[in-house]
Amino acid sequence: MCGIVGFTNNINDSNRVIGEMMDKIRHRGPDAEGKYVDENIALGHRRLSIIDVSSSGDQPIFNEDGSKVIVFNGEIYNYREIREKLVESGHVFRTNTDTEVLIHGYEEYGEKLLNMLRGMFAFVIWDKEKKELFGARDFFGIKPLYYAVMDKTFMFGSEIKSFLPHPNFKKELNTTALENYLTFQYSPTKETFFRNVYKLLPAHYFICRNGRLEIKSYWDVKFNPDGRPSLEEWVNRISDTFRNSVEAHKIADVEVGSFLSSGVDSSYAAAVAEVDKTFTVGFGSDEKYNEIGWAKNFSKAIGKENTSKVITPEEYWGSLEKIQYHMDEPLADPSAVALYFVCSIASEKVKVVLSGEGADEIFGGYNVYSDPDGTFYDRLPMGFRKAVGNIAGRLPAHRGVNFFVRKGKTVEERFIGNAYMFTPEQRKELLKIRTDAPEPSRITKPYFDRVASHDDVTKMQYLDLHMWMAGDILLKADKMSMANSLELRVPFLDKEVMTLAERIPTKYRVTHENGTEETKYITKYAMRLAAKKDTPAQTAKTASKKKLGFPVPIRVWLKEEKYYNIVREAFESENSQKFFNVAPLVKLLDDHRDGKADNSRKIWTVFTFLVWYKVYFSDEIR
Repeated sequence: MCGIVGFTNNINDSNRVIGEMMDKIRHRGPDAEGKYVDENIALGHRRLSIIDVSSSGDQPIFNEDGSKVIVFNGEIYNYREIREKLVESGHVFRTNTDTEVLIHGYEEYGEKLLNMLRGMFAFVIWDKEKKELFGARDFFGIKPLYYAVMDKTFMFGSEIKSFLPHPNFKKELNTTALENYLTFQYSPTKETFFRNVYKLLPAHYFICRNGRLEIKSYWDVKFNPDGRPSLEEWVNRISDTFRNSVEAHKIADVEVGSFLSSGVDSSYAAAVAEVDKTFTVGFGSDEKYNEIGWAKNFSKAIGKENTSKVITPEEYWGSLEKIQYHMDEPLADPSAVALYFVCSIASEKVKVVLSGEGADEIFGGYNVYSDPDGTFYDRLPMGFRKAVGNIAGRLPAHRGVNFFVRKGKTVEERFIGNAYMFTPEQRKELLKIRTDAPEPSRITKPYFDRVASHDDVTKMQYLDLHMWMAGDILLKADKMSMANSLELRVPFLDKEVMTLAERIPTKYRVTHENGTEETKYITKYAMRLAAKKDTPAQTAKTASKKKLGFPVPIRVWLKEEKYYNIVREAFESENSQKFFNVAPLVKLLDDHRDGKADNSRKIWTVFTFLVWYKVYFSDEIR
C-alpha cells in the first residue's frame, strides 16, 4: 500500500515540488520513496512495503526499454497468474512485484487489463513516446485517486493535500459541495470540497494527452438474479467464494491481522482468515457502545489474540482536527474516529488488516433494505399511499406521521442512502450563502435509472454501492488506515464475490424469518447462513447478532456541558457566520440538550464541517 502523486511538468524546480508533494503523504508510505522527473512529467511515490519488501519493489517502476513508467497504490491479488501469461508472451521482469505486472500488462493489453485484475488499485502510467498519462481506479473505489487541472497543469494524487505545495494549485472552497454534504453527510458527486478538484469515480480510467482529458467507465455491477439454485446451494457458493477471497486477500510478505466488532461481517472474516491477531475499540462500559468484551470472547473461541482499547471522550474530541486533516474532505460519520483508533492499535503489531466493509451493500445488510414491502400498508396501491402521505405531510412531524409520509413516496423519491441529514428546505434555512447545488434526487437519479426494472431492495443496494460505500465507508477506511501507515483489505469487496452476489435472488438477501410474513425481516440472509456454517459452533450466534460496528455515544456527549459548549462555540464562531445562520444552529443544539429531539447527527454534520474548514482554511495550511 502506498501513496502516489504527479503532475505534467510546466514549472521550474519541479524536482523540489514533487518532493514536497510526496512529503504531504508520507504517512501512506513511510518505508521508502521514489520519483521520476523529466521535461514533461513529475511522478512521486511513497511506499509501505507489503509484497517483495526488498528495495527491488521501490517505485516508480519501468518497463523493459524504459519507455513507460508507473506509480501504483494498492494490491493485485491475482498478479502471479497474470505474470505467467506475460512471461509466456515474452515480457521480462526485474522484480517480483504486482506493480511490474501492471506496467507490462498495460503494454500487452491496454485498458483491457483492468477487467483482468482482482484487487484494489489506483495507478498512473506515463508513456514517454506518446506523451500520454493513463490512470485507473479499482472497481469499488477502495483506493482513492484525485485530479485537478489548474493553469494548464494536470495533477493527480492519492490525497488532495498532496496538491497544496504545487505553485499552480489554487485552494478555494467549493460551496456547492458544502450544500450537498449537509444532506448526504459526505461529498456525493465527483466534485470535492476544493473547487476544481475531482475524484476519479470507481471503475473509471482516464487518458490525458496534449491537455485533453478523457474519462471512461470500464465496469459496473449488474444484478441478474438466478432463481434456480436452492438456498442451501447459495449458502455453499457464498462460503466457497468468500473463503477463496479471504485467501487471496491474505497474500503478503508481512503479518496480516483482522478488525473485530460484534457484527457478522468482521467476525466471519476473522474466523475464516485464521489470522493470529484481532483488534477492537469501544467507549466506556455500556454495551451499547462497547463491543470489547464480546470481541475478546469471540477471539478466545477461535483461538486468537485480541488487542483492544477503550477510547475516552477526551481522546475522541481531541483527535477531531487530526482526523479531518487526514480525511481531506469533511466526513460526518462519527465512527471514522473510532476507526482511526482501531487502526492505531493495529499498526503497532501488524502492517495489514482485514475488515468487513462492503458486506452490507453486496449482500443486502442494512436494516433500511427491509423497508420495501415490510408491512401490510406497503401492499396497498401507491396512489392511495401518496394521497395519505400528502395529507400527513401537512401535519406536525411525528414518528407515526412520518411513516405515512415515507410510505407515500417511491424509493426513488425517498432514498438517497444510509444518511439523510438535512432536507433541501432545511439546508436553505441554515445556509447564509446560496449555491447551485442540485436537489438530492437529481444526484441519485442516474443510478436509479440504470436499475429501473429491478425491485426496490436492489435499487437501494445499487445506489449504496455507488454512492454511500465509496463516499463514506471506503473513504474513511482508506484515510484512517493510511493515517496510521496500515494497509486495510476488504475481502467482501472482491470482484468474484460481487459476481456471485449479483445472481442471488432478493428473497435470499432480505427475507422474512422462517419465510412467513408475520415474522421479522432478516437482512443478509444467505450470507448470515454461510457465516453460521463457517463459524465455530460456540460463536454461531454472531450470525444473528445486531450489528453495532464501533458505535459512538455522540448523542450522549452533546448533552454534557463540556461538549455542548465546544460545539456551541464553533456554531457561534466567525467561521460559522461566513456560511450559516447561527440562530437555527443553536436551536438544534439546545433542543437536543433539552431532550426535545435527537439532533445529534445533524449537529455533528455541521460541526464536522467547521472543524475541517478551520484545519484547511483558517490555519492557512500549505
